[in-house]
Amino acid sequence: MSANRKLQTEIDRTLKKVEEGVEIFDEIWDKVYSATQQNQKEKYEVDLKKEIKKLQRHRDQIKTWVASSDIKDKRPLTDARRGVCTRDGFLDEELNARRESSSRRRWNSLRFARRRQRPKLILKRASLARLRL
Repeated sequence: MSANRKLQTEIDRTLKKVEEGVEIFDEIWDKVYSATQQNQKEKYEVDLKKEIKKLQRHRDQIKTWVASSDIKDKRPLTDARRGVCTRDGFLDEELNARRESSSRRRWNSLRFARRRQRPKLILKRASLARLRL
C-alpha cells in the first residue's frame, strides 16, 4: 500500500513538472515569434530545445508508467504524454523547415554565383586558346 502511495506521489510530481514545463515551453514559443532580431530568436530556440529535452525525459518516465499494470487510471498520463509529443513535433517541424530554407538559400546563392563565374572562365579559356594559336 505504501509503495502505491509513493508511486502516486511521484506520478503527481512528474505531472506537475510536465504541466509547468509545457507552460514555459509555450511562453518561450511565443517569444520566438515576437522577437524581432535574429540573435534573440536563436537564443529563444536554444531555450526551447533545453525545455523540450526536459519534457522528453518526463515523457519517457510516463511511458514506463503507462506500460505498467500497477496504475489503474492512465488517462492523465496519456494526456501529458500527448502534450509533450505534440510540442516536440511542432518544434521539430519548425526547426527543420528553417534549416531547409536556409540551406536552400545558401545552395541557390552558390549556384547562381557559380553561374555568374562560368562565362568569365570560358572567356578566359577562349582567350588563352587564341594566344596559343
